Amino acid sequence: MVELMKILLASAVSYAALFICAKVVGRKQISQLDFMDYITGITIGSIAAELATDLENMWKPLVAMGIYTLATWAMARLSLALSRSRKYLNGSPAIVMDNGKLYRENMRQAKLELSDFMVMCRQQGFFNLADIQTAVYEYNGRLTILPVSARRPLTPEDMNLTPQQETILSEVIMDGRVLGENLRRMGLDEKWLARQLRSQGIDGPESVFLALCDREKHLNCYPMNP
Repeated sequence: MVELMKILLASAVSYAALFICAKVVGRKQISQLDFMDYITGITIGSIAAELATDLENMWKPLVAMGIYTLATWAMARLSLALSRSRKYLNGSPAIVMDNGKLYRENMRQAKLELSDFMVMCRQQGFFNLADIQTAVYEYNGRLTILPVSARRPLTPEDMNLTPQQETILSEVIMDGRVLGENLRRMGLDEKWLARQLRSQGIDGPESVFLALCDREKHLNCYPMNP
């Protein structure tokens, strides 16, 4: 029983320490990894796994996690303070295609295989390289594409149109549960919501899987489906 309690305590400490480290490092660690973030993520994860099983010397992995977290935080601050250091810490973008020409040497230096480049293009909807004006291989491993102007999608500006600006929709019902805080933020209440639901032939929020409302107070409902 005592051994089980030690395992539970070590696992809880490991989880809490990993959560704190992730909060200190920032959101970038869980979204777009650069070279340093990749190294830090693997290392801290390995140390956290060791912490969860080391019942006698828990402080050693904790200290190591703290050092790696502080080092990552310091590197991020250094990168912000000294813009020139970013090139050496994270690398720099590489133009791999421009004006119909593929730059083989830039691909080689960026360690980007031609087959991987083709996959990245298709993932962004470019199956014909002739539709690409410029392609930049970013330092975080993503491909940024500027399409040829004559072949890019038509926009309202091209047609001299000025459509009304769309806004982010707010969830007011999720899985049958009314989100009162979101309603109040929009200046609405549950009575208004009930009237809107009745006008759409819906008995109550328990029949709604998702309901979204815009600033014009238009309610879009998605009913529960089996």
